[in-house]
Amino acid sequence: MMLTIIFPVLNERLRLESGITRTVDYLQNIGFDDYEIIIVDNGSEDETPQIAAKLCDRYPSVHYERINIRGVGAAFRRGVELSSGEIVGYMDIDLSTNIRHLGEAIEIFGSQPEIAYINGSRFAAASDTKGRKWYRRITSQGLLILLKLFLGMKSTDAICGFTFLRRETALSLVEGCSDDNGWFYMIEFLLRAEKRGVNILDYPVEWQEDYNTTVRIFKTICNYLKQITRLFIEFNIKKHI
Repeated sequence: MMLTIIFPVLNERLRLESGITRTVDYLQNIGFDDYEIIIVDNGSEDETPQIAAKLCDRYPSVHYERINIRGVGAAFRRGVELSSGEIVGYMDIDLSTNIRHLGEAIEIFGSQPEIAYINGSRFAAASDTKGRKWYRRITSQGLLILLKLFLGMKSTDAICGFTFLRRETALSLVEGCSDDNGWFYMIEFLLRAEKRGVNILDYPVEWQEDYNTTVRIFKTICNYLKQITRLFIEFNIKKHI
């Protein structure tokens, strides 16, 4: 079972080498070698490309792709298109989600063929979230309330930064999703999987906040509200057809 790990990056000169090295070391330590890592750079203006090139030289399993469209959604889509693994997914380069969950995901997919999608959750009852500031908690909980109220989301988290699924499912969902390029793409991806009845494992994780983030909160929230409205209209039209 081959695994493709996608790392969307934007101006990550401070964290790129550490994130890739820690991931490769972890996979080596658990004795798993059937994998590829795809760094998808969505418009970096710092030394990210140069650092990525050195990592590709150092590790044959690491590949670099540059796209000229900003956004995690665009990067994830491209990573899925390039993927070769039977299992494909993405993690944040800061590894806010404990790296041990990667090994757990590999074991789950190998032993439970009925599971098609693992959705990491910071808000499941058994999750352990550390360092989350009060205003980030409020915005996250507010988003979850809106998603559950207006779009019927069943999962306990929408954008943990730890998502893995079987490649055929990923390709099908990419084909059915919008062309939104930002973070909301990952929410839509999950919602459409739920609507299709994909067998999703809502997975509690250990998660540590990293405040050296490139996410622009206000701009992101405005886009979320716009996209929630779009999906609410679409889902309700389909319900009445």
